[in-house]
Amino acid sequence: MAIFDKIQEIIVEELGKDAEEVQMTTSFEDLDADSLDIFQVISEIEDEFDISVETEEGLKTVGDLVTYVEGQVD
Repeated sequence: MAIFDKIQEIIVEELGKDAEEVQMTTSFEDLDADSLDIFQVISEIEDEFDISVETEEGLKTVGDLVTYVEGQVD
């Protein structure tokens, strides 16, 4: 499964959104995600990919998160 697909699945599950709402250009603001929501999503991503996300800074969109994870997973 592609990294985007898995991240999309996590966001859909954690935030109760439809998959169509979660695209690479979608910002967390667009998803009405508060800091606790973002923390939950990042925590699930850390578990799924066995990585550590050091900071939420610069992670404004789903695409930013996908790019970050891709850089960690190599």
